[in-house]
Amino acid sequence: MAITDWPAAERPREKLIERGPAALSDAELLAIFLRTGVAGKSAVDVARDLLSRFGGLRPLLQADQAGFCSAPGLGAAKYAQLQAVLEMGRRHLAADLARGDALTSPGTTRQFLVARLRDYPFEVFGVLFLDNRHRVIAFEELFRGTIDGASVHPREVVRRALHHNAAAVILAHNHPSGVAEPSRSDVAITRRLADALGLVDIRVLDHVIVADEAVSLAERGEL
Repeated sequence: MAITDWPAAERPREKLIERGPAALSDAELLAIFLRTGVAGKSAVDVARDLLSRFGGLRPLLQADQAGFCSAPGLGAAKYAQLQAVLEMGRRHLAADLARGDALTSPGTTRQFLVARLRDYPFEVFGVLFLDNRHRVIAFEELFRGTIDGASVHPREVVRRALHHNAAAVILAHNHPSGVAEPSRSDVAITRRLADALGLVDIRVLDHVIVADEAVSLAERGEL
């Protein structure tokens, strides 16, 4: 049966408009994105098949182009569409963060950092540069690869902070393992950068470790 033949209250699009997006299942949300099904299957059926194939919504959203386009019902146009949707979400979070104080809106700050860093399959080290009112000036990804004392260069962090005329920074990097527990190396890097930035009167306010959750070194008393 086509979705248009379903009772109105059960159709994903109408359900979203009536009850809001949070009321929809992953398959229903994905069906709205897909818009159409394939021969013998509705968009919801295709969505359920895709979620089963990839192991859930997040792995589907993380799939590279080759993996994504290999699935029935998907292709390059859908991949481009999905990447645009994901990027709009990241920019929406960035805009929310830019309007406020990064310290008085820690939830928004973490949401932004998780959206930017969580899904990389490798480690990425980034910095939020803040003005003297702790408003966001910019976010930059500075280093990629294994994040340790040898790969994170304090001189480059200082150089970028001075370029932005930052008064403070929030450091962040991801753990692709999915476990956000800070390592000894994470703590050591944080202290090295705090010392280097302190020489030019720039404060390190926090270092956020991003994985399936976000962990703050400031809240752990490591700053």
